[in-house]
Amino acid sequence: MGSDVRGPYAVFIGLAIIAVLCTVSWFAAPKGANQVLWRSSLILSIVSCYLMWAITFLAQLHPLIEPKRNNLREEFLGH
Repeated sequence: MGSDVRGPYAVFIGLAIIAVLCTVSWFAAPKGANQVLWRSSLILSIVSCYLMWAITFLAQLHPLIEPKRNNLREEFLGH
């Protein structure tokens, strides 16, 4: 197996990193009247970026349609 992170475990590793980032942003939000707005904005931005990455990653990991090349020359089809 080795340290290959390109499998489905990358999604869970990313989730752990996102959880840490959300926790840090919760406590690092500036104090004041807009603290809730800062927290919400930071956490929603982090989660949105993670979801976009995870959906794209998983779609490429198990594609629904297998790509096929149709521009191969006749002499290369047997190899």
